[in-house]
Amino acid sequence: MKHRKPRQRPLAGGPVRAAATTLALAGAATATTLDGPAVASPRPTPAQVKAEVDGLYEQAEAAGERYNGAREKTLAAERKVGALRDEAARRTARLNTSRNALGSMAASQYRDGALGPAVRLALASDPQDYLDRAARLERAGDRSSAEIDTVRRQVEEVRTLRGRAADALTELRTQQAALARHKKTVEAKLATARRLLARLTAEERARYEALRSAPTEGANDGATARPAPRPGGPTAAPGKGTAAPKQRVKPAPVSSRAAQAVAFAHSAIGKPYVWGATGPRAFDCSGLTQAAWRSAGVSLPRTTYTQINAGRRVSRSELAPGDLIFFYSGVSHVGLYIGGGKMIHAPRTGSTVRIAPITDMPWAGATRPA
Repeated sequence: MKHRKPRQRPLAGGPVRAAATTLALAGAATATTLDGPAVASPRPTPAQVKAEVDGLYEQAEAAGERYNGAREKTLAAERKVGALRDEAARRTARLNTSRNALGSMAASQYRDGALGPAVRLALASDPQDYLDRAARLERAGDRSSAEIDTVRRQVEEVRTLRGRAADALTELRTQQAALARHKKTVEAKLATARRLLARLTAEERARYEALRSAPTEGANDGATARPAPRPGGPTAAPGKGTAAPKQRVKPAPVSSRAAQAVAFAHSAIGKPYVWGATGPRAFDCSGLTQAAWRSAGVSLPRTTYTQINAGRRVSRSELAPGDLIFFYSGVSHVGLYIGGGKMIHAPRTGSTVRIAPITDMPWAGATRPA
């Protein structure tokens, strides 16, 4: 007779089940605490969204100016590579012509030099004719030596040019990589800003637009901005950073070129901001100032951080129409002063060229193009 082990029943009660129930409830409570509305982060206000979006746009504009600089260097590197390659091709063609001429001369001398000079003189029907020919051959030998030297020099020149072209190509690839990197940064910042704005309700978006269109006077969402230092000019008293600067020095007379730059900027009002654009249908900030002064016959560099060094520095109290005004610590934005404490500038993506107070952003400096 076989003995069977008693069948074990699953535990259906007691302390084990109680513990399991407690753990389950604790897990549910934890899930509720972590994921439930009780601790959900509060929805950002339109003012907070504006502050974050403004920061993203500022970062995007700074990256855009770096993109502009990298693009200028890329174009210069492309031109350099093309010029070196063209010159190397021309030098190679001349080298091949010299080689062919040298080869023909060598073949002719080989054919004429099969017999020694004494034998050829003895066998010559006209010794004087032979002597004349010998003199010509000697002169040809001198020319041959010169041709060889020319070919050697040309070979070295072509080798040098090809080396410079290879270096320029390496530089071009470096600039292309920087260009792609800055472009990616700009696009990422703008995409983040768009996502933030897309989350706003219609009412919140209206509030955001009201905040955005209100004069900020250098402050964000009602917070007083710290007055930026004024190179060469008076420093604003604490708490008065939002007041328009008073002219303490007689303004400089407006030159005809400055007047033309201002007129151009006025004609661009309403055109869209597009980063990297230099006109005529769209502009970014430095593209607008560059185009305005170009219309007056003055060539400015492409970027904000190079334009600030393109003229004579002036203080706020010395500002005159046509001066370039720069903003933010990284010198990432520029506008064209038109007088009365106002400027024309291309603000940022999604906006158009417009007139604005120069107190809208933190001051970085000003220059007067020559």
